[in-house]
Amino acid sequence: MRLVVEPEAARWYKRELGLDDGEQLRVFVRLGGCGSVQPGLSLGIMKDESRSPGLREEREGLVFFMEEDQLWYLDAKELHLVYDEAEREAVIEVRDARMKGGAE
Repeated sequence: MRLVVEPEAARWYKRELGLDDGEQLRVFVRLGGCGSVQPGLSLGIMKDESRSPGLREEREGLVFFMEEDQLWYLDAKELHLVYDEAEREAVIEVRDARMKGGAE
């Protein structure tokens, strides 16, 4: 498992959320939404401080992380934060470690 954050996605979060260098964003499991990994659950992102990060990536001055106790959601897959040019926004994707692109 790993966390991959594209630079453009990090810049989007920084700009849209008005974040400064050194601030942290937590990817978390939430009830509902349209996640494709675990039925009835999806991922969200929020400004927060890490406590026990299982995955962590620094990009564009921000720290992105997912807490250790929520890694079960990924089911041994990779977490990617990417910028969608067509939608002009950042998206969260969970990918098979063997896949080069696209969401599952």
